[in-house]
Amino acid sequence: MNDYNFGKYLSIYFLRYIPSKMDYSENTVKAYRDTFTIFLRYCTEVLNLKPEKLTLKEINKDLIETFLNWLIDEKRYSVRTRNQRLAAFHSYFRFLQTEVPEYLDVCNSVFSIKAKKVSNIEQMTYLSIDAIRKLLDAPNRKTIRGKRDLAILTLLYDTGARVQEIIDLKASDLRLSSPATVTLIGKGQKVRVIPITAQTVAIMESYLDSYQLSNEKSVTTPIFFNKQHKKLSRAGITYILKKHYEAARKDNPDLFPSKISPHALRHSKAMHLLEANVNLIYIRDFLGHASISTTEVYAKANPEIKRKAIETASKNILPEEVLSEDKKESLLNWLKEFI
Repeated sequence: MNDYNFGKYLSIYFLRYIPSKMDYSENTVKAYRDTFTIFLRYCTEVLNLKPEKLTLKEINKDLIETFLNWLIDEKRYSVRTRNQRLAAFHSYFRFLQTEVPEYLDVCNSVFSIKAKKVSNIEQMTYLSIDAIRKLLDAPNRKTIRGKRDLAILTLLYDTGARVQEIIDLKASDLRLSSPATVTLIGKGQKVRVIPITAQTVAIMESYLDSYQLSNEKSVTTPIFFNKQHKKLSRAGITYILKKHYEAARKDNPDLFPSKISPHALRHSKAMHLLEANVNLIYIRDFLGHASISTTEVYAKANPEIKRKAIETASKNILPEEVLSEDKKESLLNWLKEFI
């Protein structure tokens, strides 16, 4: 078996194979690219293997499993993210088995690496309404950068958008006149128009004015950008969130979980809509879920919803109280004496 160069086939995979797969979304391609970027850094920094010298012979099941375990044990990635990284390897080795059939046994061994079971309920992190208020109070509204950060956090929460949907927002996607809306492009290029509150409109207007932007500008103008005037990355938005999250958590440690991600604001919005008795069908459409079963996870994960359901059911089943006030007082005195 020849020791084929890994980098050569990785280039063919991204430049020739992936473009031919019409079902691969832009977000999927980015996720796969990030996977191999992290993997090559792992090889360089942890294993002292130079990327340009890696061969297909070295990229085997044991190495990939070790890498996936490192993501969880050392980098503290979630099981869900670990599974996404594994999906990238499975895709690459599906390409490899037809490109280099003599490596079919190695490919099959990689396919045998299974995704770990993820509990949607256990994985879900969301903030209370009070925590959201504290988080949105954290950015300094007197500075241009603070106005930008507040606009990002507010839109993430108010629209329940995925982080990539916020990254991809163009100036023309905003409608700030009544009825105010934002147009989001979700998975599979599905478009949904989300109403935004008057408070969000005011925050966005303040941000646009500070940066001398207009929501009537070209469709190519990104709403949020970095110092180089390029649209923000996932890492950039995550950094912004964590910076203000840590500031808010420092003063209110009991309100916040131990860690946060942009997706937690999406979860939070869904939970708050659910607690406000908004129908699951509307929440599904609001979030852009393909199936109602995905949205139902929020109802299963929310203890307050469970409590209300139990109380409602109990009212129809349990007998009403028949003890008089005198009998209640007598019973309490007896309990105090014997317990």
